[in-house]
Amino acid sequence: MNDCTVHIQTGSRLHFGMLSFGHVQQRQYGGVGVMIQRPGIELVGRRHTHLEVDGPLADRVRRFALRVARNLGIEGPPAVRLRVLSAPPQHAGLGVGTQLGLSVATVVSRLLGRGCRDAATLARWAGRGQRSAIGLYGFQYGGLLVEAGKLPGEEISPLVCRLTLPDAWRVVLLLPNERPGLYGEAERRAFNQLPAVPHHVTERLCRELVMHLLPAAASGDFDAFAASLYRYGYLAGSCFSELQAGGVFASPRLERLVDTARRLGVEGIGQSSWGPTLFAFFPSEDAARDFVDQMRRCDDTADVRWLITAAAAHGAQLRTDEQHGLPKGLPAEDFSAWGTSMATDQKNAGP
Repeated sequence: MNDCTVHIQTGSRLHFGMLSFGHVQQRQYGGVGVMIQRPGIELVGRRHTHLEVDGPLADRVRRFALRVARNLGIEGPPAVRLRVLSAPPQHAGLGVGTQLGLSVATVVSRLLGRGCRDAATLARWAGRGQRSAIGLYGFQYGGLLVEAGKLPGEEISPLVCRLTLPDAWRVVLLLPNERPGLYGEAERRAFNQLPAVPHHVTERLCRELVMHLLPAAASGDFDAFAASLYRYGYLAGSCFSELQAGGVFASPRLERLVDTARRLGVEGIGQSSWGPTLFAFFPSEDAARDFVDQMRRCDDTADVRWLITAAAAHGAQLRTDEQHGLPKGLPAEDFSAWGTSMATDQKNAGP
C-alpha cells in the first residue's frame, strides 16, 4: 500500500429544493436533486511520512483529513499526502463540501487500511449530512435522487428513490458574478430564522414529486419533467423568500435571468440550493447549445459563466495505481475555463 496512489473523481450535486423544515418532531429537510458529471472533484493520495496537502481547497482538505483520522481513532495527523487536482467553486450551490469531504474520507481511510464505500459511514467520518443527504447518495450512486428527510434521532435522511435520466438530456449551468450562497454558521442561523414550511406546502411538493416529476423522469418525458421541475423549484424556493432578496431566488439578478430564460421558451430552470448557480435542463446537446447562444446575446449576461454537462449515471469513481509519486497539480476548475467550449460530450465529460 505504501507505493499505491489512490485516485477518486466525483461530480457535483444540484439540489432542486427541500420538502420541509421547522417541524422538529417530523421529518425535516428531505427533497430531490441530481448528480451531474461536471464540474467535479478530483483527488489523489498516498501514504507519506506526515500529513501533506496541496492543490485547490488545501486548507479544507486538511481539516477533513484531520477529522476523518480522529473519527478513525488515529492519534495525530494521518501520515498521508493528498493533492486536489480539480475542484468546482465553493458555496455556489454545487454541494462541494460534501463531495470533497466524502472524497477525502474515502482516500484517507483506504490509505490507512480502513477502506469504506458506504456513504453514510463516510459522511459520519467527515461530519457531513447534517441536513440534506442528496449529496451523500449522489456520491455513492449518482442519478436523480429523492430523500425522505430526517426524523428526530435519525443521523442520515433515508433514500427514497433513485432514477437514471436519459443519456441525451443536458444541463446548462449558469453562474453569474454574485455573492456566494449561505453556508456554515450563516446557514444554520438562516434555518433557525426561517418560518416553518406550512404542511399544505409540503403536501403540494410531495404531490408534485410523486405524481409528476418522478414519473416524467422515469418515462423520459422531457416536457413533463421540465414543467414539473420548475413548479417544484418555484414552490420550494418560496419557503426561503424571507431571506432571499429575490424572493423565490437568491437575488433579483437571478430572478431576471430565470425570467429571460423562460421568455426564450425554457421550462426546466431553477436555482440549486442557496445559489447563485442556476440550472436549466434540455432534451439534447443542440438545444442546450442554442440556449447558451441566445442567452449570451441577451442583456445582463456579460459576466455569466456557462457549462453544458449531463446527469451522472454513477457515483464516485475510485481506483488505486501502483506508482510512485503523485500527478502534477492542476488549477481549480472554474466555469470561465469552459466559456469558449460549449460542447460536453457524454462519453468525454464523465468523471
